[in-house]
Amino acid sequence: MYPQFFNWRVVLALVAILIVSGTIFYSKYLANKIANEEKKKVQEWVEASTSILNPSNNGDTRLALKIIQDNDDIPIIWTNENDSIIDHKNLDSLKVISDKSYVQKKLEKLKSINDPIIWTDPLDSTRINKYYYGHTRLLNEVQYYPLVQLFIVGLFIIVTLLALRSRYRSVQNQVWAGMAKETAHQLGTPVSSLEGWVEMMKQNGANEKILRELEKDVDRLRLISDRFGKIGSKPQLEQSNIVSQISNMVEYVKKRAAGRVNFTINTHGEKEITAKISEPLFDWVIENLLKNALDAMEGRGSITVDIRNTVDEVTIDVSDTGKGISKQNILRVFNPGFTTKKRGWGLGLSLSKRIINQYHKGEIFVKSSEVGKGTTFRVVLKK
Repeated sequence: MYPQFFNWRVVLALVAILIVSGTIFYSKYLANKIANEEKKKVQEWVEASTSILNPSNNGDTRLALKIIQDNDDIPIIWTNENDSIIDHKNLDSLKVISDKSYVQKKLEKLKSINDPIIWTDPLDSTRINKYYYGHTRLLNEVQYYPLVQLFIVGLFIIVTLLALRSRYRSVQNQVWAGMAKETAHQLGTPVSSLEGWVEMMKQNGANEKILRELEKDVDRLRLISDRFGKIGSKPQLEQSNIVSQISNMVEYVKKRAAGRVNFTINTHGEKEITAKISEPLFDWVIENLLKNALDAMEGRGSITVDIRNTVDEVTIDVSDTGKGISKQNILRVFNPGFTTKKRGWGLGLSLSKRIINQYHKGEIFVKSSEVGKGTTFRVVLKK
């Protein structure tokens, strides 16, 4: 799934680059073409205007007037040789009336857009007029079109990527659920068989101590099967005592830990803290966190579970004095398949995140970690 998703992103990026590049080049071509036509139109307008004012004009007056009248979209301001404004054309008449400085401001803007067209009086070379002009609405729209196109293409890519990401996650969730249910199904038959053998051994007077331990392990397998069976289906959340749930899991893990590991549960004086949970799945999360803490300490250190009860939520901090997590790995610890251990599939924390986030609508994250000093994972359950 990862390579396929990556290929889609590459293809989308290339398509976007081609579309935007093509649009920019073509828009620039059109803009230059329109700008040249506008300049030519202004030059014709200047020639027509000056020819009418020139007494020695022998040209077609009607044609000159038509050229002047046809130019109704290009803003023009003309000045004398000292840049004092003589007159203007195609400006916003309401702004001209209401704002005395509007024409001057517009002149400064036109100066920054195009070089002026210079007209020199043929009878008096010292008399010079400068015609400053701007762009038509069409040219402005053509110039801004690549930005609009870029926005549309970017929006399209974002929506497509989100859709692909959502589809990928949906498929991934289905794969996880399918694997979990199949595991539960495969475990069910041998566990049922083992339960039958335990009952037969009881009837035949087998060693009680061995039977008790064997029965515990069979119950454990049944619990694991039950946990996997609940993945992918909506679990029933019930009000449970978080303190007793965590205490039971600590006792279970403690029996399988080396004697040099100290376990502490801090409830801040509260004996009962309730929240809605699926007990088998919640136990799975706490067990994963405790076992990870054990692995990080390599047989020596302390594990502290701090449970705090507030009005809106219950927070559970599982802290160890182990080797810690490097900064580059903190954001990866919940990724499926990520592990620093020599054995294991790296699925424990990934499943824990799914259980807390999706099924309990809570949060699980690395609260703090320092290499060589230890790590604290935090679980937040909303009330």
